[in-house]
Parts: sequence; C-alpha cells; structure tokens
Amino acid sequence: YRDLHTFELQAPTRLIEWARGNRVCVAGYGQSDGNEILQLIPPPTLLTKETQGLCPERDFKVECGGFSERPVYSLKYVPDTSLLVTSGPPDSSLQVWQVSAEDSDVIKSVSTIATENGTGQSWAKIATISARAPWVLHGSRLDRVQITEVESRKNVYTAAFRGSEELSGLAFLDCNTLLLCCATGRLCLADIRQPQSLVEAMSVPPAPCSEQWCMGTRHAAQGLELSSQPVACLSSRGLLTLTDLRKTSEFLALAKARVPSPGSGAEFLCISWAPALEGYLAISGFDGTVHVYDTQSWDSSGREAEPVFVHKGHAFGGAGGSGDPPLVTVHTWHLQKPRTLLSAASDGSLHIWDWVQPCGMC
Repeated sequence: YRDLHTFELQAPTRLIEWARGNRVCVAGYGQSDGNEILQLIPPPTLLTKETQGLCPERDFKVECGGFSERPVYSLKYVPDTSLLVTSGPPDSSLQVWQVSAEDSDVIKSVSTIATENGTGQSWAKIATISARAPWVLHGSRLDRVQITEVESRKNVYTAAFRGSEELSGLAFLDCNTLLLCCATGRLCLADIRQPQSLVEAMSVPPAPCSEQWCMGTRHAAQGLELSSQPVACLSSRGLLTLTDLRKTSEFLALAKARVPSPGSGAEFLCISWAPALEGYLAISGFDGTVHVYDTQSWDSSGREAEPVFVHKGHAFGGAGGSGDPPLVTVHTWHLQKPRTLLSAASDGSLHIWDWVQPCGMC
C-alpha cells in the first residue's frame, strides 16, 4: 500500500457516495430504524498530493449526520445541490435529504417521493443527474422505471415497457438515454423522448437461472460520450463481460474472476470502473476482499483473469455481527486519485486505500 486509512462505523453500510468538496456519504442498512446517514471528511493526507505513508488511525472526521427510520440500501448525491436521495425496504419509495449548511451538523429529511403501486415492490435502484434539472431515475422492476424532478417531486418520465424483470442497476448515459441492467444480466437501452422504446443492448452468456448480475458504467472523459464507454457486467459466479453499446452484436471481452463459489451474498455484488485510470476496474461482494483488474489485455476467450491487486484488509478485520467473516458490501473509486479506493464491510469497517503499482507494470 501507499496509503491505508481505517474507520469504524456504528453499523454495517452497503453504500459509499462522493459528495461536494471530496466529502464521503455513508449510511447503515442493518437496523429496522435508527440507521445513520453520515457525511465524512476523508483523512487530510488524502486531500494533498504528497504521499504520507501508512496511516491506520481513525482520521476520518464526521462532518454532519442524520437518522433514517428505514434501512438505506441505495444512496445518491444529487449533483450541483446539497441533496441526497435514498431508498430501501419495505417499498420502492424514495427519501430526499438536505445536507445542512456550515452552521449545522444535521442531515435532515425534507420529502418523500412516493411511487405508483409502490407497496409490495422491492426497494428502488436509483441514479441522479442535473443536466437539465435535479433528476432522479428510479425503479425496482423493468416496467416501473421513472424519472422524478427531485425538488418539485414532479414526474417527468414514466417508462411503458413490458416485462417485470427485477432491476439490479440503472444509469443515465446522458440527459436523454438510460441504461438498465436486469438481475438476469440483460442490458436494455431506453430513450426518455420515446417512453415505449426499449432496445435490448446485449444478452448475457448462457448461465444457470439462479445467477445474478450487476453492471458498472464509466465516467466519461471530457468531450466523450458516455455511450461510447464500455459497460462492465459481473455475475454471482464471477463472470465478467465488457460491452460497447455502439456495437452490441458481440462482447468486447469475456473473463472469469478468481472468486469463491457464489453464496448468499449476491446482493452485495459491485463492479466499478476507475474514473482516472484507463482500463482498470474493481469488483467485490464475494468475500472480504476487493479485486482490481487491468482489462486492456482481455479478449473474448473467457479465461481466468489475474488481478493486479487484492485488498484483503477487511478479511483480517475480525468477524461481523453474525460471527461470520466480514463481507465487503461496497467499494468505490476516488474521483481524481487514480489508484485510491474506498471500501466498506459487514462488520462496519470503512477503508480508504491506495496501492502501489508493481514495478513490472509501470
């Protein structure tokens, strides 16, 4: 490691979100009520360009916080605002939060976005954008995808898709184009100017029916269309696919991750592209580790890929509340520092780390 910082949260978290000013937002999911939502200031050494070395102290700072009456399964910062949007059981409604001004340390609930026929539906997956106005894209199933204006709670788009497949993720590709990932691994493109239009981008390789999938989209470089960026998908048995949405007749690459046999932790599958390191992605959700891969040498053979780095810090952090070894519940990349990631685990541990590139790969 070049840097490794740790922090102990009061409850396990399944999400990490970057907010304004390099702040980090986290929230708990383990309690039926009283789940914390916190905004943290990262260690000062990670806000400078100089390398400070190994520093395992609890040097995150809690800037402000609040409490959610329901478990928080998804959290997104609304760009160019001081708002957060969360979702979680027992239904598909959304909660909107105001991150308080400098003279207050409270994150307060300001509104709820109810969904039509939301009762009995699973929790909603969400994505946010502020291209035209602060919007939130949300839905739990393919036929229940909506876009809502966050501040006014006005519905600006309702999909008219057939099929009730469960969604594992969704994303804005731009202000008009949406990408939806079904839990079965099917990728679908939608255009908000044509509510009934749905194009299947790519079917997944043949796999057992019980296999679950998630997706990761890249942050586009300046002047580059998001739709031209590869989409990475990860299955619960460790299969990895890369897809170019401009040419969906074949996969860009297929690979197999070196992961344990799939278990009950498929709900924590996470795959993400490095925003400041070309061709690198990370995966987690199988055990107490985070694997980092360089995809630039991948092909369509589907052979096992060798990770360039494996973060094992959570695995050695002790047992979780259930007595089981800690499971990494989520990870995310730093937006500017190329090799810096944050990860959280089921035992409440939060790590921010930066690995050293092996000399042979410089």
